[in-house]
Amino acid sequence: MRLDKYACEAVDLTRSEAKKAISRGSFTVNGEVIKSPAFKVPQDACVEYLEQEVELVGTRYIMMHKPVDTLCTTSDTELYESVISLMDIEKPERLHVAGRLDVDTTGLLLITDDGKWSHRVTSPNYHCKKVYIAQLADAVEPAEQAIMIEQVAQGIMLKNEDKPTLPAHLSFSTDNCAQLTISEGRYHQVKRMFAALGNKVVSLHRQKIGHLEIDSDLEPCEWRYLTAEEVALF
Repeated sequence: MRLDKYACEAVDLTRSEAKKAISRGSFTVNGEVIKSPAFKVPQDACVEYLEQEVELVGTRYIMMHKPVDTLCTTSDTELYESVISLMDIEKPERLHVAGRLDVDTTGLLLITDDGKWSHRVTSPNYHCKKVYIAQLADAVEPAEQAIMIEQVAQGIMLKNEDKPTLPAHLSFSTDNCAQLTISEGRYHQVKRMFAALGNKVVSLHRQKIGHLEIDSDLEPCEWRYLTAEEVALF
């Protein structure tokens, strides 16, 4: 990698700033002052900027168990903390959430600095399925469950929409706990679907995105890097 590009990624300089810093002799590679922006940095070289070692962060793919009352944004607000703020991590400003959750929704969250990868996670063109577990305000009797399951499979017309939802899969583990699998990402879609069915979601948890399920070892607020195999699922 060229030294100017390395400088941009490792120190967050613009290309112009990096070239000026290099020409001033602010960078050394393996102890040697380098003043050429085009210098090719050897693999595993020791690069220093203003006598402090710097290194590339690399592309990151992260799974988080999102807790309630947190925002899927890059900065905090007066009321809520950003999920990015929960992580002690290098260069958090480069990260973004791939597939946001509402402030009161918990569960699987994917965070990355790879825009193309996050597009594959979120774009409607890829029809990436998401599995949610919803606790409902009102108990649903078995006969009514069957009706709701069929309605969801056919698609539901939501309020202020001009076309029904795509076919989805609904099941019940108890009379007020449902699992819903959708392949869209409309605004507040899960809550609005249950509202259209005459019920109300009192808590919502995302369990799965595509073929990736939340790590059962992760407690709320905890996170880990995805494995190479998990990254390749998208």
